[in-house]
Amino acid sequence: MRALLDPQSIAIVGASARAGSFGERTLRNLSGFAGRLHLVNSRYDAIGEHPCHASIAALPEVPDLVVAATPMEAAEGVLQDCITAGVGALLLYAAGFSETGRAERIALQTKLTAMAQRGGVKLVGPNCIGLVDYARGARISFVAVPEAKAPPSRPAIGIVSQSGNLGFALAQAVEAGMSIGRVLTCGNSADVDVADLVAALAEDPACSAIALVFEGMAEPRRLIEAADIAWAQDKPLVVYKLATGEQGAQAALSHTGSLAGSDATYRAAFARAGMVLVEGFEGLLECASFLAKAPAPKAAGVAVVSTSGGSAIMAADRAEARGVALPQPGAEAQAVLVARIPDFGSARNPCDVTAQVLNDPESLRACAGALLADPAYGTLILPNGYAYDVATPRFAMLSALAEQHGKPACVVWTTQWLEGPGAREVEAEPRVALFRSMDRCLAAIAAWQARAALRAEGPRPVERAAAPEAAARAAALLQAAGPVLTEREAKAVLAEYGVPVVQELLVADAEEAVRVAERIGYPVVIKVESPALPHKTEAGVIRLDLRDAAALRTAFAEVMANARRATSDDRINGVLVQPMVPQGIEMVIGARRDPLFGPTVVVGLGGILVELLRDSGVALAPVTRAEARRLIEGLRGAALLRGFRGMPAVDIERLAEVVQRVAELAADQAGQIAEIDVNPVICHGARLLAVDALMARSAPHG
Repeated sequence: MRALLDPQSIAIVGASARAGSFGERTLRNLSGFAGRLHLVNSRYDAIGEHPCHASIAALPEVPDLVVAATPMEAAEGVLQDCITAGVGALLLYAAGFSETGRAERIALQTKLTAMAQRGGVKLVGPNCIGLVDYARGARISFVAVPEAKAPPSRPAIGIVSQSGNLGFALAQAVEAGMSIGRVLTCGNSADVDVADLVAALAEDPACSAIALVFEGMAEPRRLIEAADIAWAQDKPLVVYKLATGEQGAQAALSHTGSLAGSDATYRAAFARAGMVLVEGFEGLLECASFLAKAPAPKAAGVAVVSTSGGSAIMAADRAEARGVALPQPGAEAQAVLVARIPDFGSARNPCDVTAQVLNDPESLRACAGALLADPAYGTLILPNGYAYDVATPRFAMLSALAEQHGKPACVVWTTQWLEGPGAREVEAEPRVALFRSMDRCLAAIAAWQARAALRAEGPRPVERAAAPEAAARAAALLQAAGPVLTEREAKAVLAEYGVPVVQELLVADAEEAVRVAERIGYPVVIKVESPALPHKTEAGVIRLDLRDAAALRTAFAEVMANARRATSDDRINGVLVQPMVPQGIEMVIGARRDPLFGPTVVVGLGGILVELLRDSGVALAPVTRAEARRLIEGLRGAALLRGFRGMPAVDIERLAEVVQRVAELAADQAGQIAEIDVNPVICHGARLLAVDALMARSAPHG
């Protein structure tokens, strides 16, 4: 990747003197390049002060990087010339390849990829807008490149984007003073892709954090491997994921030919790899800049010092929504606040120092310093409601205090003069991060804290909950089953992994059902067993809480009649009789084989309302006990598990163990199981029982 990202020499194939052409624009952009620049175009002897050569072979040296400002039809020939000459890397601007969806264009891109890989040329693109290295003046693009006032003087943010337009849109932050070192876009990613670029930045000491705009890719585990490199270097990797909805996924396919994949699964993979996911494009660079400037948090608490009561309330609202603690100050800090804040202010956290700071500027320094010195706080937020020169010196003061106490500080730009006086000065401060949204500020702080907590856990432990022989026994049961397992077969597989399941007996007629019910005790549940009826509730073949023989006989006749309307007798194995499990919180624990990431585990509030509630969490399988617990505790309805309407609190540790066991099953049997649906698992205190289960060796139909 050195030839691509740190070229000492660049050749422009298709260089031109024609104003506005891609070749002319690229030449103009590279006027400040610190290395050697060569031009290739047989129509010219020279362009300006640069000699022009007829071909790559005619150049006085083999360039590290070739930039092809040529049409699609010339791409194959340029690549072959690069291979023949031994060029290290080739960037293709031309569009019209796989993103068109046309078979012959897809085939051409595939051919170029194979040629480049065989020939040892790193290929960027096609359909690529370019690359920028601000430190060396390598502004390799045919579009106007955002202008930095000066090269970065310290490690700076690296931008990686599949979308060239969005990557360069982010790069315009340099014009507002943000420290950005590189902008790397990859277009269709025929060869070099975002995973390669992220991995390269992860090992670049000049990069302080990575901001990634990501659509999708056919082998996303490569991105996770790149994220692992960033994690090992303790380099924050912040991602904004495009194509999270169905229409966005279709647009991604036509934009760069990217496979968007499941949004929930990508989120799970990003979380596992320690990547920070932002909800909006607008917050990507803000979060990356904050994480680049912020050392590890010294405390979980956040202090807010404001000249406006309204801004203080706003901070409290958003902190509560984001789960960020705003504890009250200790006695020493409290004494300073009381002494310096007028009685019509607020000497607490959030702290309102009021507009009296205009008469007593030192009061802001004293209050902010006292709060940053308080061991309860890991960072401090200063809302800035008015962009004017009077406020600007506050930011240098805040940076000095942050440096003194080894903590970051945040300025929230509540004024709508977004580039008003002081904004550039905040960006330049090494310990102060600028946000233009209170909510995004608190979201970034929450992500910073979560990232630190994950790092504190250390490497993921290798844990196993199920017995060593479980995998072989379950595999034998699966091989003996059909494409869709019956409930009884699925429960047998789950039981091998130690998942607690309700016991049942299969009967052939109503009288046998009555005898079984009398033996196990009323009330009972009955269910028709048929591989043709995986969704029994919808088929009407379940009856609950049957309390005597008469009710059981009537229910038996009803469920059999419903089953015969849905399938034939030869597809009905009989009827299961189970004890009625007492009421509890109903959970669903499932697993899916994701086409891009492999086995995943899903946890949510369950029962018949699972699809309506849509309250679930996803993780890549297998999971550790701690990861399983986080999935459960992250549910919106997790409060139900802590005790609800007289029911005892659910044993979360025991529930996490069951989740871990189901995830182990999914991971061990990934080649055989496409889907697991354990729904519901009825939870009542320490008692957890799976009362129904679906398992498919191939995706169920209908």
